[in-house]
Amino acid sequence: MLTPAFDLSQDPDFLTVAIRVPYARVSEFDVYFEGVDFKFYAKPYFLRLTLPGRIVENGSEQGSYDADKGIFTIRLPKETPGQHFEGLNMLTALLAPRKSRTAKPLVEEIGASEVPEEGVEDDEDEFDWEIEQVPYEEASERALNPQCHYGFGNLRSGVFQRLQDELSDVIDIKDPDFTPATERRRKRLAAELAKFDPDHYLADFFEDEAVEQILKYNPWWTDIYSKMTASLGKSQEQENHAALVSFSEEEKYQLRKFVNKSYLLDKRAHRQVYYSLIDILLAYCYETRVTEGEKNVESAWNIRKLSPTLCWFETWTNVHEVLVSFGRRVLCYPLYRHFKLVMKAHRDTVKILQLGESAVLKCLLDIHKIFQENDPAYILNDLYISDYCVWIQKAKSKKLAALAEALKEVSVTKAQLGLELEELEAAARLVQEEETALKAAHSASRQQTPCSSSEASDSEESDSSTSSEAEDSDSEHEELKDSTSETLTCLQGPFLEESSALLMDDGGLCRNAASLGSDAGQGKPLASSRALGGPGPLIEELGEQLKATVQMTETEGSAAATTAACRPNTTGRRQTTDSDAGPTRPADAK
Repeated sequence: MLTPAFDLSQDPDFLTVAIRVPYARVSEFDVYFEGVDFKFYAKPYFLRLTLPGRIVENGSEQGSYDADKGIFTIRLPKETPGQHFEGLNMLTALLAPRKSRTAKPLVEEIGASEVPEEGVEDDEDEFDWEIEQVPYEEASERALNPQCHYGFGNLRSGVFQRLQDELSDVIDIKDPDFTPATERRRKRLAAELAKFDPDHYLADFFEDEAVEQILKYNPWWTDIYSKMTASLGKSQEQENHAALVSFSEEEKYQLRKFVNKSYLLDKRAHRQVYYSLIDILLAYCYETRVTEGEKNVESAWNIRKLSPTLCWFETWTNVHEVLVSFGRRVLCYPLYRHFKLVMKAHRDTVKILQLGESAVLKCLLDIHKIFQENDPAYILNDLYISDYCVWIQKAKSKKLAALAEALKEVSVTKAQLGLELEELEAAARLVQEEETALKAAHSASRQQTPCSSSEASDSEESDSSTSSEAEDSDSEHEELKDSTSETLTCLQGPFLEESSALLMDDGGLCRNAASLGSDAGQGKPLASSRALGGPGPLIEELGEQLKATVQMTETEGSAAATTAACRPNTTGRRQTTDSDAGPTRPADAK
């Protein structure tokens, strides 16, 4: 027999069952319903459902068949009109036979109540999530059971003895069958510390444009949560919440493929299941956000790597411990390593839990599909996800609400992650400030360098001007001396015939000098008359004649002409004068 595709919906008075049976004969089908039992048969299809509420046969039931789509639609009246049936989208739970019983534990406490598992859960609706810790006794546990347990509810062991070749590609722990819980945790913490990369973390911390873009993404549960928040305070709140989450045909097919089970879990195992559920959902929320809902080849790696439950078979004692572990792994392993992503995944997980078991189941189905398409991650479906997909359909809404509230009240800081993030950030900021200061100083020095060069150039120009002025002064001084000498030459006239010459000293005073023959004509001074024994009468006479000549020249008004005649010309040639001709003009240049 084949189990057909089916879907259930409801209104205040009726329950509607839509069954897809292509190629079935309309004349050959049977329908039976009474109380919570519903059965349908149309060869080769058979469907048996255990409904969450009671239905009744009162003549108002209806049925129809769409031949084009091959769908039977049956409307069944509710025994209590207005009653809301919960869990109509939990298809695996609906397929369970009514008379299935949960096996009793083989070892029980004396005086313990013989209430079935579902009743025990009802009594634990308000249990404290932050329970007192019990020290783990590794020696006694190993003495009683040499193999360690893992998987959903720690119900599995010995699995990886048969999967040694695929072990390293699925989990991080080397020998899970013989590694106790305390040793797993110690190795996990050491591996995280060894993997943490300060440079990668600081790069994402200071250059967070990509991270900010990821934080703006709204996954599928965001709109549903907004609608749920908007509906708070209205009537039939629970009904509205259940109707907000819908499943695709592919997801419904997944649900029909699961085999319904009952799980024998004690109180400690129940808590482990809920804590591990938080851990898995945190990893899923991170992966969905960073890929913006578009799954890729790294999706399976992201989920199992960020969840210590999946890659280290970790066990938990409280909610805060789960959140701290997730935060450490986010900052050690994936591409985007930012603390804001830890906080965002935390808030996303709270929203999913508050939406109820339908939203949680939708996440688990997505994880199951990702692992199923990734080899060898499908092993984790066998160990955890498939059992979670069946178990969550029977979980109590009050339990999930209490778990969501406990997770919402818990917070985690960077200091609690044990990676010295605050010290690392402070050191990086200090280095950044020093680099900024050095760049500012370097920029200022570059601006000052051109000014200094300009000042040096001006100084060089000033020095050059000063040097030029000094050279000009020396040149003028030399020219003055030459002019004086020329003036003397002009005034010598016929006195040179008497072998005498007048020389000018540096101070501009005239003194006598004896000259001989042609040397006197060339203006070369001879020995001083004082060196020859003092001035003679000829020299004194020449001096008196010179004075008389000068006075006569000034009287005739020829002093200016004499000065002009003795000034050097711009061509550098010496000007000659005729003592009898008055003003002179430059000699002819050939």
